[in-house]
Amino acid sequence: MKTIGITGGTGFVGRHLTTLLINKGYNVVIFTRNAPKDRINQQLTYAHWDADKRECDINALKELQAVVHLAGAGIADKRWTEKRKKAIFDSRVTGTDFLVSQLKDYAPGCKTFIAASATGFYGPDQEEKIPFTETALPYNDFLGNTCKQWEMASQKASEFARTVILRFGIVLGKESGAFPQFAKPVSFGIMPVLGSGNQRVSWIAVNDLARLVVFALEHDRMTGVFNAVAPNPVSHRLLMSVIAKEKGGLKIPVPVPAFLLKILLGEMSAEVLKSCTVSAQKTMDTGFTFQHPDISSAVKTILNPAN
Repeated sequence: MKTIGITGGTGFVGRHLTTLLINKGYNVVIFTRNAPKDRINQQLTYAHWDADKRECDINALKELQAVVHLAGAGIADKRWTEKRKKAIFDSRVTGTDFLVSQLKDYAPGCKTFIAASATGFYGPDQEEKIPFTETALPYNDFLGNTCKQWEMASQKASEFARTVILRFGIVLGKESGAFPQFAKPVSFGIMPVLGSGNQRVSWIAVNDLARLVVFALEHDRMTGVFNAVAPNPVSHRLLMSVIAKEKGGLKIPVPVPAFLLKILLGEMSAEVLKSCTVSAQKTMDTGFTFQHPDISSAVKTILNPAN
């Protein structure tokens, strides 16, 4: 039975991934700053990991056959002050450098490395709106440069392990991420429309993202960079309309103008207002199939998981 290490395993995506891996019979070791001392169950254990202090449980590394690296400070958790941007950059780039060096030195059995990146790698859509593919150049802004350096750090693992980098789109799920922020006002009869509402959102349902990570773990032919997005990006306005329709009742559209978002969010508002259409073709060409390729089925499942 393979043992999979996960950094960021206590986060939104990590929790879904851990559940899926355990259900498929894998052993999971979650690397975290606050590791419980006792084994949680037969398949799930925790190990100490603190990239800031350059600390890692070496004995736990020796058990691993593969690692999924999800750790990183939240992009949208706080306003982008210079201090916050440094935390976002360091947690990804410096943290990944440290992890890869530790795996190289202390994890001889680790032959697969799956690393997160983000569609923030890409800039805004061009006039022709041709979807971004994995061969596109990084955009020259904070997120584009961060993703570029992040991926370069991850690629160093290819010296000793099959390396797959997944550029996450906007991850949709009920518990965390963007979806609760979109859905909460709708519960009160308000449907906020950010900016023009025409900006394209490249998204993926969290259960499909967890399935894609497992697919990458299990399919040795996958290597390199893949977009982790559903095949049907939508406008922000359509996304909000689908959420409103699924929730039912009267929903009043309330425009939130770009200038107000810039005041409230500062530099981060560019990501909220940016239209970014990303291709899923290379990912689908691997044979991976999405359970939720369209936004309607994704929203229905998120809001009504028992149906």
